Amino acid sequence: FLLTWIWGVIVTITAEDGSLLWGPQPLIVHVKDVNDNVPQFTNDEYIRTLSQGTYADIPFLYLSATDADEPGTAHSDLRYHILSQIPAQPSPDMFHLEATTGGLALSEKGSSELDPTIVSNYQLLVQVKDLGDQASGHRTMATVNIDVVANTWFVHDSIHLAENLQNLCPNSFTHVHWSGGDVEYHLESQPPGPFRVTHEGNICLTQELDREMQDKYLLSVWPRNAEGLAYSDPLSLTVLVMDENDNAPRCPPAEAPAEVPELSPTGMEVTRLQATDADDPNTPNSHVVYKLLSQEPPGPEGSSFTVDHHTGVIVVQDTLIRAGELYKLLVLAADLAGEEGGLSSTCEVTIKVLDVNDHAPVFTASQYGPVSLPEDTAPGTRVATVTATDADLDPEYTRIDFSIVEGDPNGTFVLDSDPQSGHADIRLQKKLDYTSAPSYELVIMAKNLVDLVGSATDSPVTASVTVLVEEPILPPVLSQESYEVTILDSTPPGTLLLTIGPEDPQSPSLRFSMMNDSEGWLSIEEHSGEVRTASKLGSGQPKETYIVQVVAEIMDHPRLTTTATLMLYIVRDLSSHAGKSSSLPASAPGPLQILCTPQDTPQGVVISGLQHRGEPAADDDPYSFALSEDPTVQREWRLQALNGTHAYLTMALSWLEPQEYFIPIFLTHSAQTQQLRIRVMVCMCNSERRCLLKVGRMEGMPTLLSAVGIMVGTLVVIGFFLILIFSHLALAKKTEAQPPDSVPLKASI
Repeated sequence: FLLTWIWGVIVTITAEDGSLLWGPQPLIVHVKDVNDNVPQFTNDEYIRTLSQGTYADIPFLYLSATDADEPGTAHSDLRYHILSQIPAQPSPDMFHLEATTGGLALSEKGSSELDPTIVSNYQLLVQVKDLGDQASGHRTMATVNIDVVANTWFVHDSIHLAENLQNLCPNSFTHVHWSGGDVEYHLESQPPGPFRVTHEGNICLTQELDREMQDKYLLSVWPRNAEGLAYSDPLSLTVLVMDENDNAPRCPPAEAPAEVPELSPTGMEVTRLQATDADDPNTPNSHVVYKLLSQEPPGPEGSSFTVDHHTGVIVVQDTLIRAGELYKLLVLAADLAGEEGGLSSTCEVTIKVLDVNDHAPVFTASQYGPVSLPEDTAPGTRVATVTATDADLDPEYTRIDFSIVEGDPNGTFVLDSDPQSGHADIRLQKKLDYTSAPSYELVIMAKNLVDLVGSATDSPVTASVTVLVEEPILPPVLSQESYEVTILDSTPPGTLLLTIGPEDPQSPSLRFSMMNDSEGWLSIEEHSGEVRTASKLGSGQPKETYIVQVVAEIMDHPRLTTTATLMLYIVRDLSSHAGKSSSLPASAPGPLQILCTPQDTPQGVVISGLQHRGEPAADDDPYSFALSEDPTVQREWRLQALNGTHAYLTMALSWLEPQEYFIPIFLTHSAQTQQLRIRVMVCMCNSERRCLLKVGRMEGMPTLLSAVGIMVGTLVVIGFFLILIFSHLALAKKTEAQPPDSVPLKASI
């Protein structure tokens, strides 16, 4: 069986004599299908035309095959495949065959590389097989011949259609063509319009066009396959609706009169008449031309103005137009370029003649000043005022602009003016400098804000202003901005510390005073600037730093002052305090000095050369101090000379290991050098800067037996002294008990 059929069979059973033994009964027989039919293409050969530019994956041909086996089973489940492509250029996989539908389309590569100039014909060997995607099954092959043609789907030129056109469908006004086969066309209009496309690609109108409603349409036409899929981009067609001359030119609305200055030259443009026409601006229907009909009042030689025939520009023809005059012109505006059959309108143009700026400003004086200014004059100060007048009548032409044109290259001055007032204030903009510019000769120019016309433009109008800068008196400048002095706390009152004076010895006389001397330790001589100690420095602990302010003022100008800082560093004179130390052991080679670590405030040790050598230092032979060249000493300590007899030893590092140090120092005087060993205890201190020492067992501490021995010895010595005392007392009592005769007489002289 070619298909599975259900057969209805009527069965009866009769005897030999013909009698009926079993009546007729229906019998149903199912015939099972086997895959015994080969699929068959509907055509052994397919021929199609393919246009260049066709989209990829859009089928341009559907292959069709049938199989006589039972439908809905694998025996009739067909699959399509491309077996070969001839030629295999420019790529072997130019085409793609959809396996289940048989849709033949270009691949992505084929769509981009299809070119009839390279390959104009392809032959594909295609196959159809049953049993679906199974490897086995019956197969049949067919041939597909594809002719590649050039793309004719190009943009058309704009299409011009007259409004109210009576030529409607089926009469077409244009035609589109897709060079490939099996195509259907689809048209859309933007905005929607009365257009239709036929199966052959003819485009026609379904009703008349009206340009006043819409003057332009954009048509898009797609080539599609039978399933409505586009082969390519839409083809765009522009339809322009042509105009008919049914609108007359329209004059512009009345506005303020056009203005022209007097003395205007011939040919000067006054205004432009622009009539509008609602017809198509690209056709003669809206081509408007102009003609002057009349002028009121008339000019000396007829018309004072002319109108350009094409542009409508109105220009001056007579230079003798009078200022303040008002002219009225009648102008004809006609379309179709003035040809017969066109439409026209009459327009009125009003022209006002204005006054011109033919008078230049004039200064009321040619020379101002001289004006004297102190050098310290504050910027913004008014220096002088200049005035100019203008003979013109129009307020617009009496507005004057002032400017500095000479004598101020650095912009030291600035003008502050109101153009309408005719006045300008000269103000200082930058600080004056007597040294670089002791005087200024300013040249001020006055001109109208509106350009001058006529002979008034020949030369600029200027005036001179002389400014003299007064020589300045500056605040005093001291020799230093700040002063520093280091002295011993034992320095007696009246000691000269330093002399403060001006940087320039030729400066004016100064008067000195002192501020912030809260302790009253210092004094300064009013005229010489000598600073001396006024009292003993510190009745208790001395301050390490004492700061005062020294004020210097010019005697003739007390308001001109300057201030300098005087910093007094007070250090302890150990030689004057050595006898007060009770914490040093008697066997110490020198006084033990204590410094705190870490070092958070200035501290140090004063070393006296007099204490060690006892020789006074002459001015030409002072003591000199030097640290040992030991690298450790050089790294950990610093030595600074205070004067000719004392030096100051300080820690070079903020932290030193807490312990006792012996710092070797070389003292030189009168060509003799002596090595000193300065004993310093570096320790951690409490808030009162008292040394915190760790208590431990001292080396050589006595044992218990030695302590007992010492106690016994001490008791023996005490007993011995007691015996002597009591014996002496007993002997004295015995002597007092003797009679007077036994006492020897005192010798007398």
